[in-house]
Amino acid sequence: MAKLQVSLKARALRYLSAREHSRQELARKLARYAQEGDDIEALLDTLEAANFMSEARFSESLVNRRAARFGNSRILSELKSHNIDPDSLTEIKAALAQDEVARAREVWSRKFGVAASDANGRAKQMRFLLQRGFSHRAIQAAIHAKEEDED
Repeated sequence: MAKLQVSLKARALRYLSAREHSRQELARKLARYAQEGDDIEALLDTLEAANFMSEARFSESLVNRRAARFGNSRILSELKSHNIDPDSLTEIKAALAQDEVARAREVWSRKFGVAASDANGRAKQMRFLLQRGFSHRAIQAAIHAKEEDED
């Protein structure tokens, strides 16, 4: 029995029904299945016009998925890699900055729980948060707040 050929539009809608995708990401996924005569850009324009695909929804979705685990610089870097509009990035950056310290404290407490007693331990904890994309200010505030809580 022969397999049914799924149209690009059906494939795109299936991807979008699973989660939000950026224009660039969806184009890359659909390019594997494009045949001669298929116009991916026109399809993406149609999906955006019908509001099946939205840069704002994608950005919000990505921030919601990543905010509990990563810092501002890591989230913004990922958004930039998806070619999100710079004006939108400015708004997202402002929104993320409001709770970065609290998120850093939460990530730190899930991983470590207690403040390190020596300099090597503190350095390890700080490197962990830096690799997650938190700013130095947020890391300092998160670690020092925990040290003050323990005293």
